[in-house]
Amino acid sequence: MNWRLNPASYAPYLLSVLRIVTAFLFLQHGTAKLIGHPHVAMFDGLKLYSLLGFAGILEIGGGLLLLVGFLTRPTAFLLSGMMAAAYFMAHFPKGSLPILNQGEPAALFCFIFLYLAAAGPGRIAFDRD
Repeated sequence: MNWRLNPASYAPYLLSVLRIVTAFLFLQHGTAKLIGHPHVAMFDGLKLYSLLGFAGILEIGGGLLLLVGFLTRPTAFLLSGMMAAAYFMAHFPKGSLPILNQGEPAALFCFIFLYLAAAGPGRIAFDRD
């Protein structure tokens, strides 16, 4: 099939790009929490056995699994739920609109992960469909 004549043929590859870029961005939240890189002052002195510490573990573990495309669907589903919980616990009490409560990243991660749970990992992955 000629790729230039059928843009839909790019879709499985672009799904992989979405998964990889999202995982890379998400992984940075975990590394900032647990290993201090990149440095975010808010996470100085973070205890591993805390809610944010547990979130960091999920962000690093889930981010790595999504990055390589292994166990994509269950990992993305778990992380989608985690981000929904993060939104309602940390952001929603500050206001109902994400633009006003700084919850846009949590909401976007939540729905991108939900999409990945349904759509799968794309063409470039260890567990590709």
